[in-house]
Amino acid sequence: MKDMDFVTLLGLVAGTLTTISFLPQAIKTYKSRSTKDISLEMFGLFTVGVFLWLVYGLYINSLPIILANAVTFVLAFIILVLKLKHG
Repeated sequence: MKDMDFVTLLGLVAGTLTTISFLPQAIKTYKSRSTKDISLEMFGLFTVGVFLWLVYGLYINSLPIILANAVTFVLAFIILVLKLKHG
């Protein structure tokens, strides 16, 4: 296995694990419609940061960064929208 293949695989595994970690929160928030314990400021900043990581990944053409941040952005955006909608 080439070094670059291992590095890409490492990035994909890391991105998958950190991205999957948001799935339970997104599902719980969607089902309960309760966002009272989620900080709007934190999630707003986080969502913008993830979006910027996605733009960065696109700019440098890094598949692990693009995939992980695209999925994380969608999940974080859903939670942020629910937070704005349900306070």
